[in-house]
Amino acid sequence: MRCEWANSSKEMQAYHDNEWGKISHDENYFFEMLILEGAQAGLSWATIIKRRQNYQQAYENFDVDKVAAFDQIKKDTLLKDSGIIRNHLKIDSSINNAKLIVAMHQKGEKFSDYIWNFVDNQPIINHYSDMSEVPAQTPLSQKISRDLKKRGFKFVGPTIIYSFLQAVGVINDHLDSCNYK
Repeated sequence: MRCEWANSSKEMQAYHDNEWGKISHDENYFFEMLILEGAQAGLSWATIIKRRQNYQQAYENFDVDKVAAFDQIKKDTLLKDSGIIRNHLKIDSSINNAKLIVAMHQKGEKFSDYIWNFVDNQPIINHYSDMSEVPAQTPLSQKISRDLKKRGFKFVGPTIIYSFLQAVGVINDHLDSCNYK
């Protein structure tokens, strides 16, 4: 038994069963999920998960230092890559956000620690019986979104951030009936 949204494909099942809601502190994974959740804006997660391998290749396995160094030639290459979402605002935001994370690293800060500090390093485990109960955003995602925007991050609205928090395990919204909590 798994959350109903995960039953649409093998990729969705694997993501749900092995990643979604699972606690992570991995900087690389946090950056990957920030890019993928931003790319999802206005689209379905299934659309992004199908392209995940293409994103891994296009974004140098989500190496934040490499992405921060992307130049106009690389941006143009990404805009022509049919394996990813070719939206110049989303691509620009991923490079912008990489630069900001690199700047954090240069100050001795980890992006994952920054996010986890919002919840005092304790995951939020919700108890829902139906996916219709799961919110699209919360005061927490609104607060983090505002703070990220103040720092200069792009494509980090409260709904994107809520999905991001679920992805990295800060929030666990597996249904109570789910075997993969």
